[in-house]
Amino acid sequence: MLKNETINNLHTRKKQTLVVENSTNWLDNIFYEKDDSKISLLKIMGKPLIVYNIEKLLLQYDIDHIALPTNFSGMSDMIQDNFPFIQIDEILDYDKTNSSDSVKMPINSVVTKPKGADNYTIQKIVYPWDILKIMHNVLNADVTSTSVSNNSSIAESAIVKGPCVIEDGVSVDDFVKIIGPIYIGKNAKIGTGSLVRHSMMGSDTTIGFNCEIARSFFMGDTRVAHLDVVLDSVIGQNCWLGGFVGTTNVLLNKEIIRYKLDGVLVSTALDQLGSVIGYNCAIGAGTVILPGRFVPPNSTVQAGTVFSK
Repeated sequence: MLKNETINNLHTRKKQTLVVENSTNWLDNIFYEKDDSKISLLKIMGKPLIVYNIEKLLLQYDIDHIALPTNFSGMSDMIQDNFPFIQIDEILDYDKTNSSDSVKMPINSVVTKPKGADNYTIQKIVYPWDILKIMHNVLNADVTSTSVSNNSSIAESAIVKGPCVIEDGVSVDDFVKIIGPIYIGKNAKIGTGSLVRHSMMGSDTTIGFNCEIARSFFMGDTRVAHLDVVLDSVIGQNCWLGGFVGTTNVLLNKEIIRYKLDGVLVSTALDQLGSVIGYNCAIGAGTVILPGRFVPPNSTVQAGTVFSK
C-alpha cells in the first residue's frame, strides 16, 4: 500500500488512466498454477507484479482509473484490495483508451527507475531469461541499503555484505554469507555454510546447508536440499530440489546459450544462463541440469539424471 502522504499529493497531478494490455509472452507456465493471468502472480520484492507496478506508477502519475483486458477478474480483485481509490473496468477495444490521458502498460512488464534517471520506465518481460535481467534492475534500484526485520533471526557467525532486504520470519544459520543486493522474503530459511548472492527469494523458500545460490529468482515455497548449486536460474512456485543438484550455467565451448520455444531453439544472447524450472517440480538428488533447459511444471526428474532435453 502507498503511504498516506503519497496519496495526498496525487491531486496536484493530471488524472490519467492506466491501460493494462494483454501481450504475448512465454511466462505463464513457470511461476504459479492458477486460472486468470499467471504473470500477474509473479512476485517482485514480495509483491504481486501488478501491485508492484501500480505502486511505482503512482509515484509518477495520478492514476484514478485502470482499464484491464476482459476475463481478468482475479487481477481486478487484487487491484481493488490494494488500491480501493482507483476505479477498474474491463475493456475490449484498446483504441478507445488511446489518448493523452492514458498510460499503457503490457501485462508482462515491470516498472523500474534506472540509476540516474528521473522517471520510471516500463520494461517488458517476454522470455524467461528476461526475469533475471529485470530482477537485477529491480534489486539495483530498490535495494540500496540494508533492511533486516527485527522479527528475523541472523546467526552471529553469519555475514551480510552489501545492501539487502530481509523480511519477517527469515532464519539465517551459522557461517552463511549473504551478498547483496538481495531480497529474502518472509519465513525463508538459509542453512549452515551456504552462500547466497544477488538473488530474489520469495517467501517460505528453504535453502539447505552448504548450498550456493547466485543470481537466481525463486518464486517461493521451494525447498533446496544440501550441497546444491543454483546459478542464473528461475524457479517457479512449490518446487523441491534434492541433495547435490546442480543447475549449470555455462556451455563448455563458451558459446551463446539457446533456449527451446515451441520446439525451436532461439538465441538468448547470453553466455551465462542456468535452468528455468516450472511450478510443482521435484528434482531428484544428484541431478545435473544443462544450461538453458526448461523443466515443465509438475515434472518429476529422477535422481542422478543429466537433464539435457
